[in-house]
Amino acid sequence: MAVTLVEINKALGRLALPDGGTLVSRDMVRAVRIEGGKVSFVIEAPNPDIAKMMEPLRRAAEDVVQELDGVQEVSVALTAHGPAAAAPSLKIGGHPKPQAGPLKPAGVQRILAVGSGKGGVGKSTVASNLAVALARQGRKVGLLDADIYGPSQPRMMGASGRPASPDGKIIEPLHAHGVTLMSIGFMLEEDKAVIWRGPMLMGALQQMLGQVNWGELDVLIVDLPPGTGDVQLTLCTKTELSGAIVVSTPQDVSLLDARKALDMFKTLKTPVLGLIENMSFFTCPDCGGEHHIFGNGGVATEAKTLGLPLLGALPIDLETRLAGDNGTPVAAGDGAMAQAYARIAEGLVKGGMA
Repeated sequence: MAVTLVEINKALGRLALPDGGTLVSRDMVRAVRIEGGKVSFVIEAPNPDIAKMMEPLRRAAEDVVQELDGVQEVSVALTAHGPAAAAPSLKIGGHPKPQAGPLKPAGVQRILAVGSGKGGVGKSTVASNLAVALARQGRKVGLLDADIYGPSQPRMMGASGRPASPDGKIIEPLHAHGVTLMSIGFMLEEDKAVIWRGPMLMGALQQMLGQVNWGELDVLIVDLPPGTGDVQLTLCTKTELSGAIVVSTPQDVSLLDARKALDMFKTLKTPVLGLIENMSFFTCPDCGGEHHIFGNGGVATEAKTLGLPLLGALPIDLETRLAGDNGTPVAAGDGAMAQAYARIAEGLVKGGMA
């Protein structure tokens, strides 16, 4: 099993700095990338003079991570804030700027939104695993965490560090599991609340779409917040959105809200590519029996009624939860859940939707 971000930070937390603290507590670790058994990250010193004295610490960091289970190769770069550290800093948020027309980042072929009518249905879990599954299908994939108030993709994807912005305008995204990433969570402390009004949300979304150096992508997956609010309205009206996927559990209450999300996309003339039923059933580890905790077949029935594809039915699964908490999506593995996400990704690719 691949090493996790939590394990890497714990190992680096054992390396004390001469003037107190650790690499982790002093926030000197940047751009952590985990690609199977290969790990890379950057140690950023306060200035070039200190960086010159940190080569032994760089080697020690390489060694402690190399010792972790699942790590085959480690690459650690050492950098420093130069004299330009006080140059224009990047500010996220603020009122959106006027647009001449719908926005589509250069090099991005399709933008695919993953939404839900309510929270708690596993939308972000589906978005992260779908992104990884598509990347494993050979697609060039980006993942934008547009859930501004509750960004969870940094933890689920096992990525940390503040994105670079050399000129205070262009934002260099992070990368993990073959996916290009951007989230407001990279710009804030993990426990810091985002207390913004609607215009600031719209401005942040505009920046993360238009100012991020996404590169060449086959598909950019946007993990939407739950509901039908400002972010959804901005994305559907100000962006060349290729389509949307709606996630719901089979529970009647969840379906009521999913119908609102479907109606929103219809009203905003955004094509819905299909539905995914999450938490479809639970397989008892002792007896092997299937238990339909949240009801049975509700999303499949809804999809048939609306004439939409049911893209997949995913069970409640402990491995999926543990993988997300540890920063290595279950789709990056080889088990039954990875295969389930691979089938959904394969269907999207074959259907020309991703």
